[in-house]
Amino acid sequence: MIVPLPTLDYQSADAPQQFALSLQHSGFAILRHCPVDHELVAHTYQDWQTFFEGDDKVHYTFDPKIQVGYYPFQTEQAKGHTTPDLKEFFHIYEGHPLPRGIGDATWNLFDQLKQLAIELLTWIEAQAPLSIRSDFTEPLDTMIADSKETLFRLLHYPPLPDTIPPGAIRAAAHEDINLITLLPAATGMGLELLDAEGQWQSVKCDRGDIVVNVGDMLQLASQGFYRSTTHRVVNPDGPARHQSRLSMPLFLHPRPEVVLADGKTARQYLQERLREIGLV
Repeated sequence: MIVPLPTLDYQSADAPQQFALSLQHSGFAILRHCPVDHELVAHTYQDWQTFFEGDDKVHYTFDPKIQVGYYPFQTEQAKGHTTPDLKEFFHIYEGHPLPRGIGDATWNLFDQLKQLAIELLTWIEAQAPLSIRSDFTEPLDTMIADSKETLFRLLHYPPLPDTIPPGAIRAAAHEDINLITLLPAATGMGLELLDAEGQWQSVKCDRGDIVVNVGDMLQLASQGFYRSTTHRVVNPDGPARHQSRLSMPLFLHPRPEVVLADGKTARQYLQERLREIGLV
């Protein structure tokens, strides 16, 4: 029997313990009542829906040297897959300008999510055994301090075309590269994780919830105590096939020089993974 992910109350006294247990068990956690403005999330989604529906997006096509900008439909394919995903997206890093027409809501949301992530990383570290914590080359929350590598990805999954390439889905099965990912609830269903029994489980959350998952960098740094879980975004059925879906994960990355484990830096690990998915 598939046991759905519990939704945890960020404000409860035992939130740090329950959050860490959820990450240990499934690689994912769902938090409610977080200090992230619901209206700010809705405003940001509205701004980017307008951007992706417009024609100006092609003028912001990404710079492969710095990974900033607009990635057209079916640019990316997951590691180990040959069919590109049915999505387009925009990469944002601190210090780089936003497209014309995108307001302050995006940066304000970025800041709120980043502040929440700093706190969650302290929870993650505090709940790990001493044998794991003592091997971190520095505290997890300071690994991301002053990092310019943290990525805000604005994702648009357009309505499905009448003809879909064989095997193509909105986002093929993959693991995230970074330490942790924070994801405000998307505008539609479709996110699934692969549980420990090898079954795909729908990640169900409500407006205002924040989904958090472990990335490969944290799995490496924690010697597998926190595991990076395979996940995907499946194609919808029925009327949802004709609707857009937007999501906006914040990928928390350490500074490039941070050593994750065995002498491997965050920069070295990131470049390896970007080559695997065809983005460099």
